[in-house]
Amino acid sequence: MGLLEFNKLPINTLVGADWKTFRQVTRGRVVDPAYRNKYRLTKVVCRLLSTLVSLQDRRYEKLLADKPLEHDPLFILGHWRSGTTFVHNVFSCDAHFGYNTTYQTVFPHLMMWGQPFFKKNMSWLMPDKRPTDNMELAVDLPQEEEFALANMMPYTYYNFWFFPKYQQEYADKYLLFNDIEPDELKVFEETFMKLIKISLWNTHGTQFLSKNPPHTGRVRELVKMFPNAKFIYLVRNPYTVFESTRSFFTNTIQPLKLEDITPEQLESNILSIYAKLYHKYEADKACIPAGNLIEVKFEDFEADAMGMTEHIYQALSLPGFTESKAAIEKYVGGKKGYKKNKYKYDDRTVRLVQDNWGFALKQWNYEL
Repeated sequence: MGLLEFNKLPINTLVGADWKTFRQVTRGRVVDPAYRNKYRLTKVVCRLLSTLVSLQDRRYEKLLADKPLEHDPLFILGHWRSGTTFVHNVFSCDAHFGYNTTYQTVFPHLMMWGQPFFKKNMSWLMPDKRPTDNMELAVDLPQEEEFALANMMPYTYYNFWFFPKYQQEYADKYLLFNDIEPDELKVFEETFMKLIKISLWNTHGTQFLSKNPPHTGRVRELVKMFPNAKFIYLVRNPYTVFESTRSFFTNTIQPLKLEDITPEQLESNILSIYAKLYHKYEADKACIPAGNLIEVKFEDFEADAMGMTEHIYQALSLPGFTESKAAIEKYVGGKKGYKKNKYKYDDRTVRLVQDNWGFALKQWNYEL
C-alpha cells in the first residue's frame, strides 16, 4: 500500500509535464477555488522538474531521434472499460513487445535521466491497486500512453481530466481529430513517435505495444503514420461499459480535476462520446489493410484468454507466441480468482444504454 491515497493526492499528474505544455494546457482556463492549492503546488513542482527536461532531450537526440522503428506498432483499441487493460497485460508478457510504463505516464521527461531516483520515490508514494477495479498498479507495469502524451504536449483528449467542462471540445479536436489544426497534428505525430522510441528503449522491446482507448478515434491517422500497424479492437457488453465507465471516470477525475463538473454532465458526456467514438472507428476501419485488424468480444477473450491470444497472434501474423507462451500462461493463471466489480443494471441504466447505444447492442448481438 502506498503512502498516499489516490483520491487525496495533493497534486495532479501535470507535475510531470514540461513547462510549455503546462502553460498551454492551463492558459485561459479558470481553476475553481477548491482546487487552487492543488494547482499552485502542481505548478511549483512542474516548474522545478521542467529544468531537467533538456537533459533527456539531449540524450534522445543523440541516441534515438534518428533511429528507425524495426516494426510498426500493435494497437489495442476499444472504449474505456472494454477489457483493454487485461489484454494489454497479457500481450506485454511477450518480451519482444515494448510499452509505455506507469512511471512514464507521469514523468515522460525523466526517462533517460534520473529515472531510478524518481521511480523509487513514486513507487513508495503510489497505491498498489487501482481504486476503481482493484487491478494492480506498479511503476513498471504497462500503461496507456495518453497520460504520458498529456504531459508532453497540449493536444490530447486527456486534458479533460483537469478541465472536464471542456470534455466535448477536447473530444472533437484531440480524440476524433475532427477539428485539429495541421500544426497541432504535426506536433502529435512527432511527440507520439518520440514516446514510442523512448518506450522501446526503456523496456528493451522491438515492437511497440499500445493500449490507448483514445486511439480508437484516430485509426486513419495511425495508419498514415504506420502503414503496417496491427490492430486489436475490443468490444464489451454496452451495459457493463456504461456502468463501469461512469464509475471509473467519476473516481479517477477526483484527484486530477481543477474545476467541478456535475455527475449529470459527466454522464451525458460519456453517453455522447461513446457514440462519437463508435461511429468514427466504424467509418475509418476500412483504411486498415486486410489482415491487420481483428475484432474481439472481451467476453470471449476472458472466457479463454490463452486460446484467444494464440488466435490473435495467428490472425495478425504476429511473431513470438511460442517463445512467450509460458509467461502468458503464468500471468493468466495468476488472474484466476480475481474478483471483478459486479454491476446490476437498474431500469434507468437499461433505458439510457438502449436509447443512446442501441446501435452497438444490435451490431454485436448483445441482448436488449
